Amino acid sequence: MSNELALVMSQLEHTKRIDKKKLIEAIQAALSSAAKKVYGAGQEVDVEFDEINYEFRAFYLKEVVEKVEDNNTQVTLAKARELDPEVELGGVLKVRIPNEQFGRIAAQTAKQVIVQRVQDAERQSVFDQFKEKEGDLITGSILRYEGRNVIVSLGDAEALMPAKEQVPREHYTTGDRMKLLVLEVRKTLKGPAIIVSRAHPGLVRKLFELEVPEIYDGAVKIENVAREAGARTKIAVRSMGDDRIDAVGACVGVKGIRVQNIVDEIHGEKVDIVRWDEDPHNYLANALSPAKIARIVFHPEIPSAEVIVPNDQLSLAIGKKGQNARLAARLTGIKIDIKNEEQHTQEERARMDAHFQVVTGEEQERPATAPSADAIFKTDEEKAAAPPDEVDEGAVSGDVPEAVELVKDEAGLPVIPPAADVNHESAEGEGNE
Repeated sequence: MSNELALVMSQLEHTKRIDKKKLIEAIQAALSSAAKKVYGAGQEVDVEFDEINYEFRAFYLKEVVEKVEDNNTQVTLAKARELDPEVELGGVLKVRIPNEQFGRIAAQTAKQVIVQRVQDAERQSVFDQFKEKEGDLITGSILRYEGRNVIVSLGDAEALMPAKEQVPREHYTTGDRMKLLVLEVRKTLKGPAIIVSRAHPGLVRKLFELEVPEIYDGAVKIENVAREAGARTKIAVRSMGDDRIDAVGACVGVKGIRVQNIVDEIHGEKVDIVRWDEDPHNYLANALSPAKIARIVFHPEIPSAEVIVPNDQLSLAIGKKGQNARLAARLTGIKIDIKNEEQHTQEERARMDAHFQVVTGEEQERPATAPSADAIFKTDEEKAAAPPDEVDEGAVSGDVPEAVELVKDEAGLPVIPPAADVNHESAEGEGNE
């Protein structure tokens, strides 16, 4: 019996990946539950495991007392010493339960508990195993369809690939083996639920990490990945520390072998490898490749960028149904508005015309002449108190001299008469001298 038990436990440990310690605990709990079926729920039961002989031994426990009040849990000292001469008052007597006393019902209960505990241990083992693989690649084979969902075999467990995590261009056939990304592992009533994906951008990232040693070593870093599953992916890479390493070249590989292996794994999906740059102008221009960029106008407050391309590059920059522009925007995190040079010129001219009309309208609304002092000052006191440069000519105060009346000299010619305060005599005297 001990050899058979050792063999069964060894098989469960290796095939079901159940820890031996957890398996022993499950069997001990099962035997304890079966013993209580026989002796009552109030009976204390202890199950020991002999690792040398691979044998489980069940005991019911009784407290040694002077006077028994409960026959199920207590025993007198005299009766206790009949079984164990060394037991003392207040101690605990352990009485071996023969296997034959368990009975058919107790054995069935033990079997059910053991099966349940083994299943729980197996589910926990599967959960622990795949929980560590969240975000990593795993190889699986297609089992069947359940509605629109696909069930994938992972060897020790089954995984679910929902419809939204499937690539529209891919068709899954029973038995197909492929790489998948483990998205999430969670516990449910029926066991661990493993969610996998073929459409997540992380799948392409992990494929590059697997295929390119420089990424695995840390010499090349993947900055970001933007993907439209089944159609196109853009991945931004940069060199870390060593300028001698060409990040794009390392990802492409000799004669494109590395990137080709990745394209084959994702069934022909196009992959653009973009060089990351600290300068947002260069980074955005690289992200929009293979289109050529004339110039970029950034609006950091939005943030967004207006990209001007040559007239013959507009469709290439936008891509089929806007795909190239969308992926570039996701890759850089910048909202992009793409225009050709002709559109940009027309919009600039329209803006200038609108601005000229606004300015012209403001000029027409201005008064033609400066306001008079009467319009500025409401009272005569305000006019008098105003500085000279703020008063018009009509507001200057002071006496204005009367016009001078001309007289004729002896010859009959008009002359200006001398002022009233001029002393003619002194003037004539000075002139004679």
